[in-house]
Amino acid sequence: MMTRWSDINQIFGAMDLFRNQMNTLFNDFDRTYNPGRGWGTAEMFPRTNLSDSGDNLELTAEIPGVAKEDIAVKIQGNYLEISGVRKPDAPEGYTVHRTERPTTSFSRSFTLPYEVDAAKVEAKLKDGLLTMTLPKSEAAKPRQISIQ
Repeated sequence: MMTRWSDINQIFGAMDLFRNQMNTLFNDFDRTYNPGRGWGTAEMFPRTNLSDSGDNLELTAEIPGVAKEDIAVKIQGNYLEISGVRKPDAPEGYTVHRTERPTTSFSRSFTLPYEVDAAKVEAKLKDGLLTMTLPKSEAAKPRQISIQ
């Protein structure tokens, strides 16, 4: 028996609908809940890179439009938290007609692979990049053991 083309098109239409629904499901999979703002994407938080240079961990976080006075960094053992607030950038007395860069607060925390010496941490903010050098604690550094 011969199959009509409309039947085949109907099957492919159903497959396209299923594929689109699956794409929507997996696109929403990485969304997180932020109290006060509802569901949002993970990109609301500062994007970061963390690398190991031997004696130090190097962290770079993208924090555009945030002054260094509005950023807080807390370290305890191998736990690191970066938080801050992006304040409105319109001068007082001006009327805002469009806002695409919202005023928001953020917080991002990490469990570092090693404990760090919090007293020796260096942090710099330049051109919207927070760069941190996190020296490993003496207990986390490898030691050469001599065999007798």
